Amino acid sequence: MVSDDVRRRVLSVACILGFFVAWEIVCLSLHISDIVLPRPSQIMMTLWMRFPAIWPHAVQTLYTTVVGFAFGILIGVVLGILIGSSRLAYDAGYPLLVGFSSIPKVAVVPIFVLWFGAGTIPAVLTAMITCLFPIVVNVATGLATTEPELQDVMRTLRATKWEILWNIGMPRTMPYFFASLKVAVTLAFVGAVISETVASNRGIGNLMMIASASFDVPLVFAGLFILAALGVALYAGFSLIEGRVTGWAIRSDNFCGS
Repeated sequence: MVSDDVRRRVLSVACILGFFVAWEIVCLSLHISDIVLPRPSQIMMTLWMRFPAIWPHAVQTLYTTVVGFAFGILIGVVLGILIGSSRLAYDAGYPLLVGFSSIPKVAVVPIFVLWFGAGTIPAVLTAMITCLFPIVVNVATGLATTEPELQDVMRTLRATKWEILWNIGMPRTMPYFFASLKVAVTLAFVGAVISETVASNRGIGNLMMIASASFDVPLVFAGLFILAALGVALYAGFSLIEGRVTGWAIRSDNFCGS
């Protein structure tokens, strides 16, 4: 007998394939020009025929995204711990963080270009600041929602503030932290592509800008497909790690006897 998990996975794959099949049929039946909306078959053919030229741009975008995302995690965790464990840091830092996150990141790219020149560094920095906010907020929220009873028990055992943070606060934060990573990694791709469209001669963002200028719409959509595939791959990777690390915090399907 097929398990519910396998059945659910097959159904999800069937829905995804059905979406692309419907896309293909609509474009063929309505005679939609590829300049307006290319068919999935055209996009896949473009990926296949131009893959040697697309590959270096994909590697560049993946590199800048991963590096910026790594710096975002490092800085986000530190800021989240400071904001979540100190009321003074929360009152002083949180409004600044919210204000900074409200600034359109495309407006920050020219500043990075003035400081570091066009190229990889502005893309890395843009990816970093784009993914920073959800990490900080979720880490701070996880620390703020730590049960006071557990902290009181640790204090009765004469634990230091650092020991309470390490043994109680950080494990309590892990579900929030990994949830933020799955959101932040997609935002990091957005930041990297924004910078590549403005201040770089490499990357998927730059490739899509050149393709759109020459009305090569299938290549534009091919770039979108690559970005989507990279984002899904990283999302799936963090979901797998999340299941390994925070499985104790995830409710099972048969909860409450269902």
